[in-house]
Amino acid sequence: MRRMILAAVAVMLMSCGAYGQEATPGTKSCKGLAQLELPGAKIVLAKAIAAGAFTPPENMSPWVVGPPIFYKTLPPFCRVVVEAAPSADSDIKIEVWMPLDGMNDSWWNGKLQGLGNGGFAGEIGYLGLGSSVQHGYATVSTDTGHSGEGTEASWALGHPEKVADFGYRGIHEMTRVAKLVVKAYYGKDAQDSYFAGCSNGGRQALMEAQRFPEDYDGILAGAPANYFTHLLTKALADAQATTLDADSYIPSSKLPAIAKAANAACDAQDGVADGIVNDPTKCHFDPAVMLCKEGNSEKCLTAAQVTTLRKLYEGPNEANGRKIFPGYLPGAEEGQGGWATWITGTAPGKSLLFAFSGGYFSNMVYEKADWNYKDASVDQAMKAADEKTAHSLNATETNLAPFKAHGGKLILYHGWNDPAISAINTVNYYNGVMSRMGGAETEAFARLYMVPGMQHCGGGTGPDSFGQAGAEVNDARHHVGLALEQWVEKGIAPNAVVATKFQGSDPAKGAKMTRPLCPYPQIAKYKGKGDTNDAGNFVCVAEDR
Repeated sequence: MRRMILAAVAVMLMSCGAYGQEATPGTKSCKGLAQLELPGAKIVLAKAIAAGAFTPPENMSPWVVGPPIFYKTLPPFCRVVVEAAPSADSDIKIEVWMPLDGMNDSWWNGKLQGLGNGGFAGEIGYLGLGSSVQHGYATVSTDTGHSGEGTEASWALGHPEKVADFGYRGIHEMTRVAKLVVKAYYGKDAQDSYFAGCSNGGRQALMEAQRFPEDYDGILAGAPANYFTHLLTKALADAQATTLDADSYIPSSKLPAIAKAANAACDAQDGVADGIVNDPTKCHFDPAVMLCKEGNSEKCLTAAQVTTLRKLYEGPNEANGRKIFPGYLPGAEEGQGGWATWITGTAPGKSLLFAFSGGYFSNMVYEKADWNYKDASVDQAMKAADEKTAHSLNATETNLAPFKAHGGKLILYHGWNDPAISAINTVNYYNGVMSRMGGAETEAFARLYMVPGMQHCGGGTGPDSFGQAGAEVNDARHHVGLALEQWVEKGIAPNAVVATKFQGSDPAKGAKMTRPLCPYPQIAKYKGKGDTNDAGNFVCVAEDR
């Protein structure tokens, strides 16, 4: 309410000329920032935006723009557009949005919020910028050095410096620039800096903690694609498994039957039959039980399809038997954002991972626009990927001592039923940090939350809203981002975070269920009585793994 009143007052003052672009908040006016000199970068636009007056660029992906009505609710802010060039072949677009300083009553909460990118990046995250500035943050986003939709990688062909910008330099440059702009505008540094991203954004988050440990005080890394070279090698192996032999392809019409069979085998293991496999690592679902016995149908699998399903669950191995990347976990194969979107596709070769692996290997690894996945050796492709791009793209370093020494706090989260990036990869990384740094040392600055039933960054059968996407809740118990801030600013380490499943995925319709997310390796266990849709009837317990 206070922010809405301030926004209305600001609009009146701006229209009367008492509070316009030439006002001098902090040390400079917003317009005056155009004259700010930035090492290795230049400001191309600095403009005060009136409340509700911003219109994002056209022809951008809906997940980085959001609905037009959203921008009519924004408070006034200072928009700064920057171009950075850390190499001769770099052109990194950056936008810094800062709550307009009201002279005696600044709307800025004193914090900087950095935003990650999904997929191959290529777009400024306007929806995230708007949400952050609404909540009082100075905030920043980047395209990481190229323009294009998140599934498009042709920009990388013949441009290794742009691959480096995408891999690690773009986010660091974004952060460096944002801190300079914020200090110039407000006359002081941000008191705390945070970064949040999921998928490729989760990879970016871990890259920041590993390579640039002083960039951020708190980092939220969701479903990180941090083992990038092996993740997309697995995607290549899956593409071959599902399409080289037409009989091996599993059509999306069979996914509901697979999900039903997997849940029948494992759902009730936790004592609650709710359509959610609480810990799918304990699920030993054998696809052979679905073998067709009386002719092919949508309710069963052919022998070739059984083999394919096993390969998807198990994940590919190198010739020497070592796992290239973990397989998927059973329990949430169907539904919007499930396997039909990411793995099997609406038709052979029409899935997102098929597009990502093809774009990656043809443009970044082999640099051949006509590269054909059908002719590839998975082992050789993995070796080529590691040799060519691991340095730029992988964020697998488990020694986070410099980040910890900086005072940094890290929270990871991953949906157990992610169909894009196996959740086991994040468990493996966290366990690697624990092994490298020690259990007590790790728990002093890092937490991992595994989310039962959640798919990629959200969605799925389980509770999938816990503040990871900027949900409108104001307490740290229900908002993982606020829990991170409380840990950084007050030294209060997070315990269980309550996740919510909303009716129809619409917060306005109220909660369908709540469930505690426990710090790994703990899991949420039903107490044995009470409503199973109420988080209060669950307790976090340690479990042998």
